[in-house]
Amino acid sequence: MELRHLTALVAVAEERSFGRAAGRLGYTQSAVSQQIAALERIVGEPLFERPGGPRPVEVTRVGELLLAHAEAIVGRVGLAGAELAEYRAGRVGRLTIGTFQSVSVEILPTVLMRYREEQPELKFRLIESDRQVELLERLAEGELDLAFGVLPIGGDGFEVTELARDPFVLLSPLDTDVAAGRATVRPDELVAVSMIAQRAGDACQVTLENGMRLAGVELEIVFRSNDNGAVQAMVRAGMGHAVMARLACDPEDPTVLVRNLVPPIPPRTIVVVQRAGVRPQPSVTRFIELTREACAEVMGAPAANA
Repeated sequence: MELRHLTALVAVAEERSFGRAAGRLGYTQSAVSQQIAALERIVGEPLFERPGGPRPVEVTRVGELLLAHAEAIVGRVGLAGAELAEYRAGRVGRLTIGTFQSVSVEILPTVLMRYREEQPELKFRLIESDRQVELLERLAEGELDLAFGVLPIGGDGFEVTELARDPFVLLSPLDTDVAAGRATVRPDELVAVSMIAQRAGDACQVTLENGMRLAGVELEIVFRSNDNGAVQAMVRAGMGHAVMARLACDPEDPTVLVRNLVPPIPPRTIVVVQRAGVRPQPSVTRFIELTREACAEVMGAPAANA
């Protein structure tokens, strides 16, 4: 017994005509008759009374018993097809995403709102960590569908998509005497200046400190925190200055001075990471598209308030 036999049974029973069933299924009438005849041979009983002429066919008692099962099976197959179509369109399922603080604040809210407008049925789960290695481990183990990160991405087995290059800017107290009155600051002017920074080993902080060393500056750090808001608050309080990625700070904060470094140090490169060799869900592909759009919009904003 095959699905095509049951599909023909349901169509003929509902249409009460072999001809109309054929038109509904897109077959010839003889093809439908052959399917029903094959099913009757399998069952060993006639499934329809065929009065001939214009009178409609009638389902036999045996046909009624089989029809109840056929309707359930054909219905389930139709539902499976519909759900597969929804999956391919990225409208069902769940995405689990690894993220870090500045992306969670500045990028993800826009992406999630836009995705929910397109596909409200898709569910999201977010895992935030300031330890990039942790996010990559979870991604490798299949706990995450994708993860945000900052180059370089250590380890093999990952596919990396660049999203944005995020320049570093200098945050200073309003009463600063470092390059006072100027809209830009040279990196070498930060020698022996008290600095607020993120924790050592943070991917962003490593990029920042390496860039400053290339400029000949070893930062004199008096406080570290992986809370971007805490770093900016300490600058506001006059404890020191901070070099931060633009996306990690609030450049509209009127209580601190935000200026560009000239010449600039190499920016951090924000990426989204997937496991290599794994065919991505359609929802993952669309999520990355929306994220790239959001990053282009955000990173196109003015870099400083000086």
